[in-house]
Amino acid sequence: MFEVDSFFPEKDRLQLAMRLNSLVASPSFAEWRSGPPLDIERLLWSETGKPQASIVYLAHLSDEERQFVVTMVLGRMITWMRSQWGSGDLRAMIYMDEVFGFVPPTAAPPAKKPILTILKQARAFGIGMILSTQNPVDLDYKAMSNAGTWCIGRLQTERDKARILEALQSASGDVDVKEFDDLISGLGKRTFLLHNTRHRNPSVFTTRWAMSYLRGPLTRRELATLTDRDPRRTESAPTPMAASIPDDATLVAPKVAPGVSVGFLDPGAPWAETIGASRSSTRYAVGLAARVHLTFDDRYAKIDHDEEWEAIYFPIGDDFDPSTAHSVDHDERDFLSEPPTEATFVIPDVPIHTKQWFSGISNDIRNHLHRNRAVQVFKNPSLKVYGRIDEAAADFEARCTRLADDKADAAVAALTKKYATRIDRARDQLDRAMEKVEDARLDVDTRKQEELMSGAGTVLGVLLGRKNTRSLSTATSKRSMTRKAERRLTSAQRKVGDEVEDIDELESDMAQEVAEIAAEWGEKAADIETIEIGLEKTDVSVDSLSLVWIPAD
Repeated sequence: MFEVDSFFPEKDRLQLAMRLNSLVASPSFAEWRSGPPLDIERLLWSETGKPQASIVYLAHLSDEERQFVVTMVLGRMITWMRSQWGSGDLRAMIYMDEVFGFVPPTAAPPAKKPILTILKQARAFGIGMILSTQNPVDLDYKAMSNAGTWCIGRLQTERDKARILEALQSASGDVDVKEFDDLISGLGKRTFLLHNTRHRNPSVFTTRWAMSYLRGPLTRRELATLTDRDPRRTESAPTPMAASIPDDATLVAPKVAPGVSVGFLDPGAPWAETIGASRSSTRYAVGLAARVHLTFDDRYAKIDHDEEWEAIYFPIGDDFDPSTAHSVDHDERDFLSEPPTEATFVIPDVPIHTKQWFSGISNDIRNHLHRNRAVQVFKNPSLKVYGRIDEAAADFEARCTRLADDKADAAVAALTKKYATRIDRARDQLDRAMEKVEDARLDVDTRKQEELMSGAGTVLGVLLGRKNTRSLSTATSKRSMTRKAERRLTSAQRKVGDEVEDIDELESDMAQEVAEIAAEWGEKAADIETIEIGLEKTDVSVDSLSLVWIPAD
């Protein structure tokens, strides 16, 4: 329908041809053009139809090559999957050990899309996927929320735990976040929390000890040795060349002081790149692995907190600096008991053959932690309240507010009790004053009626022509009594007004004092500061200091 030049211009075709030519001519790409075709059926079943497990080995590859392999394998898996019929049973399982870097939360490396596709769609075809990582914060949220079964081990940071709790709540909806938070925080080494989205309650389990030599990744030479009799190997497959040994290295690991544990870092350890270790180098240099017990205690704050601090020191120079520690959570699974067959060892510049050197290092670490290590807690001096280790600021503020509210309520209750007696007395006086007003009003009304009757009689006598001096005197007296009654009424009404003003004044004073109490305790609740709890020398104990050979470029 289109001319070739319109659909694919000559300039673009030439650029593509040059890139393809560079790829085909590249010696490093020669390996990718050899070997049997990538066939999913052949990976899952033998030629006789027997189910089998296939391992796609990546440890000896660069990061770009790993992305290429994972993308290619999983892409073929998706193509094969969509050619199958739906199934409620498990047909195949994909297991990926350490998914770090393949499904990051922000970036989009090539392998991310097929992994997410399998997590979202593969279960309908009977295909499952297991992913493992020691850094859940570096795992995409969409990948985590599509997981149905979770095995959660000890986490290194609060960010990792927060990411797990958020994803669990998104995946299940009805997860008790506080319960999971408490369970995860209490996990020990080799202990896991099992959560299935189809089950309401989680469970905790521990791993069964199994014999493992913790051999770690194989070198390219070892891979060639293991597969040299495989009939599928092609004669054109490249063979690793022996490396020459530089003058500053040796094939035999130098002698280490007696009693000091020695290990060889597994390049696949999740924190290997954090300390600057190489995943592919066979050149090993000296490092140190420290495990220190710290006790933070404060009598006034009622804090007695134990903490295990672990770190790797690498590289090690002539002048040891304890501040250069890489704080990582390591255990024996991260170290191999035997070095790789191709390993060479850099001759150290420090006397690792003497116990005094290790003792000096332990003292340096202990003194450095004693001077520089501390934990921060919140303090409210007004309320004489201290925070707890790792307590969030919002939680401590809420706790201070509740305590201040209780204190304010108690003060208001005492104030109300004090004013209640005075207000009740004033109201009694008001009631009596109002009774006097009613009595005075009745007396005025009576006097007015009598005055009216007396006045009427006097007027009648005058009209009839009778002298009525007594009647005039009586009328004048009635009139005077009426005036006195009116004055008593006015005085009684004034007294009522005074009593009402007294009650209003008492209630206003009480309201003012209640407001002052609330403001006072509000200020005390907000009086929050941060204090540091340090370490005494006796609070620091170096439980172990091991020598570790670490692969370095």
